[in-house]
Amino acid sequence: MRRFLRLLFLRLSGRSHRWRWAFFGLLSVLALSLSVACSGAFLPNSSANQSSPSEATAPQPSPAPAEPPLEPTAAPLPPETAALVASAGPNGLYDPPRKDLRLVVISDLNSAYGSTTYDPEVDQGIQLLPFWRPDMVIGGGDMIAGQSPSLSASQINAMWAAFDRHVAGPLRNFGISFGFTIGNHDASGARNSANQFVFQQERDLAAAYWQAPEHDPGLQFVDRYEFPFFYSFSLGDVFFVSWDGSTNTLPADKLAWVEQTLASEAAQQAKMRVIISHLPLYGIAVGRDKPGEVLSNAEELRQLLERYRVHTYISGHQHAYYPGHRGNLQLLHSGILGSGPRALIAGDASPYKSITVVDIDFDSPELTTYTTYNMQTLALVETASLPRSLTGHNGLVLRRDVAWEELGTAEQNACIQKLSQALCGGLQGVAEDALEKRPGAA
Repeated sequence: MRRFLRLLFLRLSGRSHRWRWAFFGLLSVLALSLSVACSGAFLPNSSANQSSPSEATAPQPSPAPAEPPLEPTAAPLPPETAALVASAGPNGLYDPPRKDLRLVVISDLNSAYGSTTYDPEVDQGIQLLPFWRPDMVIGGGDMIAGQSPSLSASQINAMWAAFDRHVAGPLRNFGISFGFTIGNHDASGARNSANQFVFQQERDLAAAYWQAPEHDPGLQFVDRYEFPFFYSFSLGDVFFVSWDGSTNTLPADKLAWVEQTLASEAAQQAKMRVIISHLPLYGIAVGRDKPGEVLSNAEELRQLLERYRVHTYISGHQHAYYPGHRGNLQLLHSGILGSGPRALIAGDASPYKSITVVDIDFDSPELTTYTTYNMQTLALVETASLPRSLTGHNGLVLRRDVAWEELGTAEQNACIQKLSQALCGGLQGVAEDALEKRPGAA
């Protein structure tokens, strides 16, 4: 019985707080039932407790007032998790207030080409999941260290096996689902002059890994389409689309599927829509702010997503954390957990590895709150410490709490001189026009 309850808790502990309270309520009912059943053996008329006449007629003390029920408490953390939490300082690791749903976003886990080992921050991030208790983990791609023609099938399979040991296996054991996108080091979509995939073997083996029943990511699929490259799924009232952003171009037929999917009743009736892609729309990091390192036609894609009221675009690849927005589209540039963090194209902060907890509150106009940790120090990354805006080669990205009108004249002019008015400010009207043209708009 004890083993059954422990396994049940491990499954439910990765779900929302409402499920956990339901679980503790079930335990309370079971405990009360057992207590009543056991007390029957000690009633006065019980054959095991026959009392003498004098004892039966003696005055009985008044029953003590019932004590208030104890508040349910979370299960003890695994020792490795507890040690990490304690190492964050005298008050332990900060745990943000829970809302309706909680996501933990990780990205770019890989090390050198062909590596079957992971940096300590990857293992630490996974070990901290019981502390954060997310409803789902989101992966921004680059789970393994491929994208090399010299890698054999056995080497690629060994990398996926290592990923399963370090990441996917623990997630399954915790009962936490994993929504992810394919990165260029997982199964690059690069094509040659004959329009054939350069890394066809890596794509085949990635598909074989994810389509194996024993590697089920635990998602509520809406459309498996070309899983794991293009697919959609849901979590409560949130609708997700994962597209293959491992290269800078989305084929026309795949983009048509994306638009059809976002226009669907399931997507439009959801309270929130999210895109997961490896490459971002705009460049934000040193060495990655250039063509080929972002998706082509970023402005057209952004306007498409705004038209279907996509709230957040989650990406990796830039190896730097930045919580931004452009127009009405939130842009969560995931930090890196693996090797090679990069600096932002503005500001003087040193590169660092990070992980982000996203709490979703359907009653809040912002919908999401980010809590990001520097995984090398476990300190919080303060949003105010990040640049107010980043002017990349293909567009301005504002910090998520800053509007174009709030930038100083010097900041605005510097962007316009480097790019243009269209790629810097004046997006609000464009965004509103896009929203008016969305399906179902009056």
